[in-house]
Amino acid sequence: MAEKRRTALVSGSGRNIGRAIVLALAGNGFDVVVNGSSDEAAIEAVAGEARALGVEAISVRGDVGIREDADRLAAQALERFGAVDVLVNNAAIRPAAAFLEMTDDEWDRVMAIDLHAAFWLSRAFLPDMVERRWGRIVNFAGMNAIHGHAGRAHVSAAKHGAWGLTKTLAKEFGAQGITANIVSPGPIRLDHADPAAMALQQSTVARVPAGRLGEPGEVAAVVSMLVSDAGAYVNGQMIQVNGGGET
Repeated sequence: MAEKRRTALVSGSGRNIGRAIVLALAGNGFDVVVNGSSDEAAIEAVAGEARALGVEAISVRGDVGIREDADRLAAQALERFGAVDVLVNNAAIRPAAAFLEMTDDEWDRVMAIDLHAAFWLSRAFLPDMVERRWGRIVNFAGMNAIHGHAGRAHVSAAKHGAWGLTKTLAKEFGAQGITANIVSPGPIRLDHADPAAMALQQSTVARVPAGRLGEPGEVAAVVSMLVSDAGAYVNGQMIQVNGGGET
């Protein structure tokens, strides 16, 4: 009997880094759950690309920053595949808002997507990881957020929270064959970026010794290593994929 493939769920995977991670993991033999908050055609297209690589894939539209949607996403993944072995918490928003003008709703919305979703989804999938004594959780930070980013206090606070969550999960579950790490990309080439995001990217590139934007596939390659059997001894780490940008 053929060994059952492992399953990976990647939030926010309809395009850019999330899409690249899905396709990298599918290419490595993982069944995949593709998620996005609004563009159902985009996530189904990515799922189709994954199926073309010979694995099973489903697309589930839902906003992971809404508790009910995150719970539904987890339930659909578990119903289809029985367990999720790899969780990649990629979904994020990075709106600009001056601190003294920021509303409670703006703060709460960023916290929900950039931090709380990782808590909700990790809690949903960890019991099966513990039972199987194998699991991988990958969270996401960001070079600007970890530096501290004027005009995006909520993003920086949420991403530092994700870093704290990552280190704690690594310590609490490491002895059970489960790793938790966080990837912190620098400026990465994106499709359909808005003008403000593009301007921010270009200003960030000036601080990167490599002198260029990174590619989504370069982030996906790091995630692929972290979630592999070969990555079992990398735990509780922040891996910076930023062309040598300052930490």
